[in-house]
Amino acid sequence: MGTVTVLLDTHVLIWWLLADRRLSKAARAILRDPANRILVSSASAWEIATKHRLGKLTGVDVLVQDVARWVAQAGFGELPITMTHAQRAGTFPHEHRDPFDRMLAAQSEREAVPIVSGDTVFATFGVHVVW
Repeated sequence: MGTVTVLLDTHVLIWWLLADRRLSKAARAILRDPANRILVSSASAWEIATKHRLGKLTGVDVLVQDVARWVAQAGFGELPITMTHAQRAGTFPHEHRDPFDRMLAAQSEREAVPIVSGDTVFATFGVHVVW
């Protein structure tokens, strides 16, 4: 497959950091290869903290305390949210209402990188999905 740059969906980040077996073989292979550039959106830290606070995401207590440190220790890079990303997330004609998914789709599109996700919603945004 060669060296690739990818953006992780939030669930993929969590599953990788917590060694969850639900990751696909393809996702695992990409994440294991040190030559690959793995990006994590700032939106994922926001999503983890928000869903944890609301009680919709359990088992991530250790992550929610310092997501940035976990991301850095994994050797992943942060993808900050830009105005271009925000504008695109808000203008997708797609009816999907989840702001985190919309932002990740916008970042995947604008940065021209595939998103690693088991969530089929991303294909409806027209972005390249790896799973």
